[in-house]
Amino acid sequence: MNLRVRNSKFQTNVVVGKTVTVDELFLEEGFDAVLIATGAGLPHFLNIPGEHLGGVDSANEFLTRVNLLKAYDPEHYDSPVYDCHDRNVAVVGGGNTAMDAVRTALRLGAKNAYLVYRRSEAEMPARREEVHHAKDEGVQLLMLHNPLEFVGNPDGEVCGVKLAKMELGEPDESGRRSVKPIPGSDFVLPIDMTVVAIGTGANPLVQSSTPDIRTNKWGYIVVDEATFRTTKRGVFAGGDIVSGSATVILAMGAGRRAASSIHEYLTTGVWETEPETTPA
Repeated sequence: MNLRVRNSKFQTNVVVGKTVTVDELFLEEGFDAVLIATGAGLPHFLNIPGEHLGGVDSANEFLTRVNLLKAYDPEHYDSPVYDCHDRNVAVVGGGNTAMDAVRTALRLGAKNAYLVYRRSEAEMPARREEVHHAKDEGVQLLMLHNPLEFVGNPDGEVCGVKLAKMELGEPDESGRRSVKPIPGSDFVLPIDMTVVAIGTGANPLVQSSTPDIRTNKWGYIVVDEATFRTTKRGVFAGGDIVSGSATVILAMGAGRRAASSIHEYLTTGVWETEPETTPA
């Protein structure tokens, strides 16, 4: 294989799968290997009525705009984000990202910052210290509450969320207790904004434009765990797009090992058979 050594270059404003496809990177741009490390940043939503209303946002969008685009400093940065100041904000979810979002809303001046979670505090996946700090800052925990619908005003903006009170049922096979609604417990909580933080999945853009890359039933890319090779020659993948949402440390480790595997492929030109390992 004819190896070409190039200087590192960051190409911005490119949407791989739309601006350029993986095949075009090989055929038109002349690359010999491609590493897909697009993460698992596609936000999940609740799929309930009213999610189209203004003021209903994902945690990904909210936290990115506030932190990376510096929407916390509107005098110097023009990053659009719903104003939390002196408003009622509800964050739906029970993980660390939900904690980040609800504490951020409070620090942006929210009058009331609610964390809505359909199980009890004991079942919350967030770290215990995160829950403790959230309480200390003034976050109001609405445990055993499940959103049924977002209510809008005549201007098409969210003004409330219809919640059902829940109760714990019997444990499932994993030992986690199920939840079920309490009949007649529905009520509307007045809010001005809500952030949905119930997890993320694989963005399908690269995979949908590269049909010869195999994915599992959740849309994550299938690779050989030892080499990070996909089912398409010359294409490697690593990080959350393979494992699902995990830690930065694991993604960094995957990047280092994938780089070593890419070097071996470019040096030898040998491509093994298709991956046999499907990640869970």
